[in-house]
Amino acid sequence: MFSIYILTHNEELDIAACIESAMLSDDVVVVDSYSSDRTLEIASRYPVRVVQHKFDSHGKQRTWMLESIPPRHPWVYILEADERMTSALFQECLVAAQAQQYVGYYVAERVMFLGQWIRRSTQYPRYQLRLLRHGKVWFTDYGHTEREVCEGETGLLKETYPHYTCGKGLSRWIDKHNRYSTDEAIETLRQIEQGKINWRDLFFGKTEIDRRRALKDLSLRLPFRPLIRFFYMYILLGGWLDGRAGFAWCTLQAFYEYLILLKAWELRHMPRS
Repeated sequence: MFSIYILTHNEELDIAACIESAMLSDDVVVVDSYSSDRTLEIASRYPVRVVQHKFDSHGKQRTWMLESIPPRHPWVYILEADERMTSALFQECLVAAQAQQYVGYYVAERVMFLGQWIRRSTQYPRYQLRLLRHGKVWFTDYGHTEREVCEGETGLLKETYPHYTCGKGLSRWIDKHNRYSTDEAIETLRQIEQGKINWRDLFFGKTEIDRRRALKDLSLRLPFRPLIRFFYMYILLGGWLDGRAGFAWCTLQAFYEYLILLKAWELRHMPRS
């Protein structure tokens, strides 16, 4: 068995379905960053542990969670409120947690958007580290999100999980990514000034994760990034085959890139006092 930690903030529309999918485990912990909606009220209806902690960043929240909330099992699965655990994935995690070779496992997400899985528009398979051995994996910040630090080797799981990235409506998605773009703009400037492109990983990376991270570092330095991203996702990856949902997703991602560029320019040329 393994424990499941669910990260939440104002997730009243998703939390019930998320918890119910996680109840395959006998140890489910909701880690809430002081929601102002009915998230805690709904979570309290289930036999789960609920802990609140002020949110500083994605990396710090995960590291605090792992350091401060002891799991009942040596392995932990990190689930976000707009994601779901599946029976097939749960069974594979049970088997993986018995192995001694790895300290963590990456799982590919299936992005659900406008009522369908947009496989081509989302660079599938995109892996996220979800299953980890407690005490062997930590997190640092990278832009608006996080990057894992693993004390040992990691592996890939075959099963996937659904990610309802826009389940609370487009207005919520736009508002959230408007906030994210500020962090991404700061990270963009930092990477351009201090970082470098790992050309070896870009072409010969051992895993998809290594190649994707090198591609990310390269993309930060490309001109016309929003147009390039739209062309890459919609034409080269075949987003057009995902129909209306694919076109909408690729357009939103290009808009997000443009917003990051605008905020990076603002930070560089119009510093606030």
